[in-house]
Amino acid sequence: MRPYCAPMIVAGAVLALSGCVAKTAFDVATAPVKIASKGVDLATTSQSEADQKRGRELRKREEKLGQLQRDYAKQSKACVKGYDKSCEAARTTYNQMQDLLPTVPAGSQR
Repeated sequence: MRPYCAPMIVAGAVLALSGCVAKTAFDVATAPVKIASKGVDLATTSQSEADQKRGRELRKREEKLGQLQRDYAKQSKACVKGYDKSCEAARTTYNQMQDLLPTVPAGSQR
């Protein structure tokens, strides 16, 4: 290797490494901002996420009401046939339905 080539190789290496050092310094400087914004994103709920959550909760209440109505119909039939335990169960189920009805919109009630 010629003696005048060594400084150019060193200068090229310094320039190449300075880009890496600058990028690392930039990454280190912006890391707190990225972490903080990610935390805010995780802590807040968007409107669409809130709507989806409300929709899921509503569907669960509708499903529960439907199941209670089916149970009540079976228990009522058994009560009419003279089964006292079914009459008691029908009253309990009816009360559960009455508690749940105000939380379900009128259009989705069966």
